Amino acid sequence: MSAWDLPTSLSISGVDWQIRTDYRAILDILKYFGDPDYEEDEQWIICLTILYEDFEKMPLSLYEEAMKKAVDFIDMGISDKTKKPRVMDWEQDAPIIIPSVNRVLGKETRALEYLHWWTFMGAYMEIGESLFSQILHMRIKKTKGKRLEKWEKEFYQENKALIELKPKYTEEELRKKEALERMLDRK
Repeated sequence: MSAWDLPTSLSISGVDWQIRTDYRAILDILKYFGDPDYEEDEQWIICLTILYEDFEKMPLSLYEEAMKKAVDFIDMGISDKTKKPRVMDWEQDAPIIIPSVNRVLGKETRALEYLHWWTFMGAYMEIGESLFSQILHMRIKKTKGKRLEKWEKEFYQENKALIELKPKYTEEELRKKEALERMLDRK
């Protein structure tokens, strides 16, 4: 893949497979990878099904390469293999990411019929000073154990629900949590 092109297919074992490149498709993939109700193999099948237009025709022997190519495409070929703490969530942060991406692109991205994932990510990477960048900065500071400045502490206290990443629970964990809460409420 060339950074100067917007790929619409991925070559797997010498054969080009058409892919869905609209940013919404990739965000759907990322949503499933973050969903604890799905096992890793299920998440991969969902990813490949969403990404590759003719996935049902793909031989099983190509899945591993298709997975690697999918990651490379989603990461735009610039992935960093170092493990980092989670400081953002595409679903939770969507309401504050979208205005920032819109500002970079100069248009309402949700109104566009189509926007290539790499174009969307390019705009995302260029988000400057914004509510999202402030929140991200505070989250990074907190994960590194750094002290927040006075104004950041005040902002944090006033916007905790916006800043703190919500944990993701499986359906079973949610049922157990709700049952425990009901038991505690009775006492």
